[in-house]
Amino acid sequence: MNPPENANDKFAIEIDGLECRYGDRVVLEGVSFAVKRGEIFFIIGGNGCGKSTLLRHLIGLRMPARGTVRYSGRDFTHAEPRERQALLRTFGVLYQGGALWSSMTLHENVALPLELYTDLPEKDRAEVVALKLAQVGLAGYGDYFPGELSGGMQRRAGLARALALDPDIVFFDEPSAGLDPVTSLKLDELVQQIHATLGTTIVIVSHELASIFGIAHRVVMLDRDARGVIAEGDPCALRDGSDNPRVREFLNRRSGAVPAEGSK
Repeated sequence: MNPPENANDKFAIEIDGLECRYGDRVVLEGVSFAVKRGEIFFIIGGNGCGKSTLLRHLIGLRMPARGTVRYSGRDFTHAEPRERQALLRTFGVLYQGGALWSSMTLHENVALPLELYTDLPEKDRAEVVALKLAQVGLAGYGDYFPGELSGGMQRRAGLARALALDPDIVFFDEPSAGLDPVTSLKLDELVQQIHATLGTTIVIVSHELASIFGIAHRVVMLDRDARGVIAEGDPCALRDGSDNPRVREFLNRRSGAVPAEGSK
């Protein structure tokens, strides 16, 4: 797939020389790439390559040992607290499994960011929540609790919460994990719908080939042994023409089988 013709070439995210570590153990080093505004961009790779670690650094849950993350040209990594908080409000995150508060209704879950970060009166917040639930196909489910929903519906509710503040960027952490193929396909279709309707930049951590080839404009592939990026570009072009055997193996594998890093 190609990015939308009217996509702005300005980068939504720029990662420069990022080093991610846990204590003395270096997980990633020298990671550099950029995500264009309006792209559906995937971070891919085998088990243990650092995909989720990279995501945690991109959204500010961990600080990199070295390097810089910039959003629309603004330094996120080294920003002062007030500037950092302002940048945090420009993106939303759909965590694995939806990460909803089980003791709160869907309405309360989606309303939480609005309560924390806006001055909207309750009536206006309720209207926004209803709109966001409708956008993800959950109109009328505001009074339901997460435990009363299927896994796919929980992911949709998590996406509604991620969209509550109308973010410029939405991050997805393994959105299809644990879902059946039909539900995964419907979630991919919803991602495309949100992208087409809102023009949101979307970054997805995933190893699911159906999603990668179905909706990704571009990908960056991480490798555990290399501790960094080994490929970047259109996934179909990489599958058919990469000169790296690990890239070809990953992208030509049987769907559902994730090769361990370091395999030949």
